[in-house]
Amino acid sequence: MCATCGCGGETGGLITVPHQHGPGEDHAHHDHDDPAHHDHGHPGHDHAGHEHGADHVHLPITETVTLEQRVLAKNDRLAQENRAWLAERGILALNMTSSPGAGKTTLLVRTIREFGAGPIAVIEGDQETLLDAERIMATGCTVAQINTGAGCHLDAAMTRRALDMLAPEPGSLLFIENVGNLVCPALFDLGERGKVVVISVTEGTDKPLKYPHMFSVATLVLINKIDLLPYVDFDPVRFGELARSVNPAVRILEISASTGAGLGQWYEWLSGQRVPVR
Repeated sequence: MCATCGCGGETGGLITVPHQHGPGEDHAHHDHDDPAHHDHGHPGHDHAGHEHGADHVHLPITETVTLEQRVLAKNDRLAQENRAWLAERGILALNMTSSPGAGKTTLLVRTIREFGAGPIAVIEGDQETLLDAERIMATGCTVAQINTGAGCHLDAAMTRRALDMLAPEPGSLLFIENVGNLVCPALFDLGERGKVVVISVTEGTDKPLKYPHMFSVATLVLINKIDLLPYVDFDPVRFGELARSVNPAVRILEISASTGAGLGQWYEWLSGQRVPVR
């Protein structure tokens, strides 16, 4: 359940409930002098002190409940525990994020088969099904599946339970494939070393401006499906400019998980992120 956006439960992080008139309720058709017809439930709203004209407008009355700070603070504490647990074992954990269909799983399958630099484990996050986990398992890699139901992202508590079940070897490379979503995963630290954003050229050049929070926290951005560049309207140079406008330090690599183009630099980057076991 996402307690910040409300996508998976009854309570959201920021809830705004504007007062709306129901069907058939029209201010032009009732008497403002009759209190029986003018109780809208506005706290502290006194009609005696002002006049109603034909252009009188009732501003929306909102109720805002902020839970985000409390939820994220708890998640951050758990994430720090995860980070310490991973560091003690020399495990490099990367939080793989993207929109649905950008090619994360295809990239991971190929990376597992070709990288060849020590043990690899994967935590798969999806709302439903074991389909991606089965693709990972077919490579011989150990994998744990998290199904979030209506939830739109993984969190640190889910990740810790998966770590306990998966028990990755010391010195492993751990990929955490988050639910396909460029919004909420930006907010939730899992204890990873860094976030890797996979973007497909089919999604458009302006993605960093539409989802600035995700790109601002990315360690690495992979532009995937570059083999399709001749057929789509995507400008890698302009994309890089926009990404660095929200995150000047981000590194950007162009790859194709299908053809293998550019994957050498991806593997080189992975090798450079390795840490020794304490």
